[in-house]
Amino acid sequence: MILFVILLLAYIVILGGNSMIIFVTLLDPKLSSPMFYFLHNLSFVDMVYTTTTIPNMLSSFLTDKLTISVPSCFLQMFFFIQLSVTGRGILTVMAYDRYLAICNPLRYAAVMTRPVQMLLVAGAWGFGVFCTLPATSMALQRSYCGSNVIQHGWCDLSSVRRLACTNTYVDNIVSLAFALVSLLTTGVLILTSYILIFVSLSKMAVAQRLKALGTCAAHLTVVSISYTAASFVYISYRVGNFSPEVRIIVSVLYSALTPFLNPMIYSLRNKELRGAIRRTLRRFRLPAVSAPKDVITHI
Repeated sequence: MILFVILLLAYIVILGGNSMIIFVTLLDPKLSSPMFYFLHNLSFVDMVYTTTTIPNMLSSFLTDKLTISVPSCFLQMFFFIQLSVTGRGILTVMAYDRYLAICNPLRYAAVMTRPVQMLLVAGAWGFGVFCTLPATSMALQRSYCGSNVIQHGWCDLSSVRRLACTNTYVDNIVSLAFALVSLLTTGVLILTSYILIFVSLSKMAVAQRLKALGTCAAHLTVVSISYTAASFVYISYRVGNFSPEVRIIVSVLYSALTPFLNPMIYSLRNKELRGAIRRTLRRFRLPAVSAPKDVITHI
């Protein structure tokens, strides 16, 4: 029950915080810049990403039903990996957006049009499918025998692969190759964007430099947490001393950490978003306060 309560509270914060960001960025006309368009897409990905695993785990805590059908297992596997890669793709797009805004401000409005923004987000989703489909397709085609127990909190690809009857050496190579493609491609592009940004910042005045860093702070914090957590998960899978229970705990923390922290980080580090949240709350609070006055007047 302790684990259930902790995970439930985390899931409520994830859904509530990310829903608030989506709601505010879509309704507030002052948040019409590309940065907030990409942010609400990232929040949507985070919500769906955690929904692929957490509700099933919460249900198992209450009912002790620890089973999942084969089609549901492979669907969960595909969407969990695909949404993870898509989230990194959107973080990469956001890094490019910051590079363009800081290093080429005069061309920013002409380049970052709404069709380009939609194309970049679609590219992030397509990249997620490209990196996920080969390994999950190969896993689906394998025959499985013997134990049907997955040593994990959900249908993790490497955990399911251990149940296969056939040699999975090629599957491991393909899975590792596409995992490296997804991590290195996005990581190198984000790192390159920030190197160019810091080079450009070194040529600016102090006031301009601080303002530009303020727009990058939230994104840079999220990227650092995401890739640090991913590194810990990768190490836990490659080091033999870690028990399956430790790997599961590390994986659950990793899958929930970034979606949990994203709304808090952006709300704390972005003045425009904080102001929009206050305006939205004020808009919903005023009718509730004025309603009793109307009732008294009519009486």
